[in-house]
Amino acid sequence: MKQAIYLIILIFCSLPHYASASTIQGPNKQHIQQQKNPDVLIQNVYEQAGLKGKLDYDVFKNGYNEYYNTKGRKKQLLTIIDYSKPSTEKRFFVIDLKNNLLLFHTYVTHGVNSGGVVAKHFSNIVNSRQTSLGTFLTDTTYFGGNGYSLRLNGLTKGKNDNARRRYIVVHGAPYATEDFIRRHGYLGRSWGCPALPKHLSKEIIDTIKHGSVIYARA
Repeated sequence: MKQAIYLIILIFCSLPHYASASTIQGPNKQHIQQQKNPDVLIQNVYEQAGLKGKLDYDVFKNGYNEYYNTKGRKKQLLTIIDYSKPSTEKRFFVIDLKNNLLLFHTYVTHGVNSGGVVAKHFSNIVNSRQTSLGTFLTDTTYFGGNGYSLRLNGLTKGKNDNARRRYIVVHGAPYATEDFIRRHGYLGRSWGCPALPKHLSKEIIDTIKHGSVIYARA
């Protein structure tokens, strides 16, 4: 009898053990949840980050899916630029997907040839001075004509893959402020770059640089 019990224990211990989703922590747990029920996970992030009333759920869902499918990302951060909103509204969102937090919510410009208060025209063409849509991966920083700036790699073929050739970068601008809106009735416009309020630009750039995802839509 003792030999039979010993044999059963030996067989059980030799079998491979598989952890359930509830016992897995960190990124692997999130990965399993994403595969099993992505809508539940996305809804949970949306609610915990307090995005309701600020960002349309379907816009966030599309942005999250772009983030999830982007190769080479190094940070659990997602920036969404919702160009369907007028420039007089805060339409730049930086979301921490690890802790489900909205880190930044501020103004962002569109290109001078994309439209007035609302961006209606978008381009991937060099010298078009229009905004590009699609998915970007942030890269390195530098100091240029617009001060501290962040290089972007456009990942959406035909829509923004000329970003480096067009010098489309994130930078601060004196015309990307509430004061400018009060004086002119609209936010200032760039040559296609997503320009931010200067008092926030460095902090935002330092947060999202080096491999985070930006999703721009209209």
